[in-house]
Amino acid sequence: MMAASSSSVTLALDTATPWLTLALVWPEGELSVSREVGRAHAELLPGAARTLLNDVGLPFHADLIVIGTGPGSYTGVRVGASYALGLGRVWGAPVLGVSTLEALVRGEGRQGVSLDARKGNVYGAVYDVQGGVVQGRLHDPARLPLPDFQALLGDTPHHQDGAPDGLALLRAGVAHGQRDWALAYL
Repeated sequence: MMAASSSSVTLALDTATPWLTLALVWPEGELSVSREVGRAHAELLPGAARTLLNDVGLPFHADLIVIGTGPGSYTGVRVGASYALGLGRVWGAPVLGVSTLEALVRGEGRQGVSLDARKGNVYGAVYDVQGGVVQGRLHDPARLPLPDFQALLGDTPHHQDGAPDGLALLRAGVAHGQRDWALAYL
């Protein structure tokens, strides 16, 4: 785990879903953007990251990078990971990985999140969320038939297939992101 200092800039990005999600935290504020891009992540990510930093008056540099590691499309996940690792190398910034599922959490308390894994399956997890950050895994991320996941949830709130929240991803990365991460594919 690595904490961002009060004078540092942290960039988070996720390209695992049809959404291009970016977030930025710097001493004067925070900003998150998501837009549906289908499969155009590779074409749009570099310009979107540069624009995000430029729009808030910061140079093209971050002290810490958080990457959503999937689950997601093979190409989408690899585009984001490659870009984050390239920036990390150039900027001398650590790249921390966190599950894209953690960027789907909303609000507080026990909640289930999932992404469509095709053929009637979901890739889902159940988390305990406090302060907008996953504090505990009540059911680790796994690929399950949708009815099985729904049975597991019971009356637990369920968030599925929405746009990832870049700030949720960023906060999760700062709180418990891993330096030794692996990509997950749908």
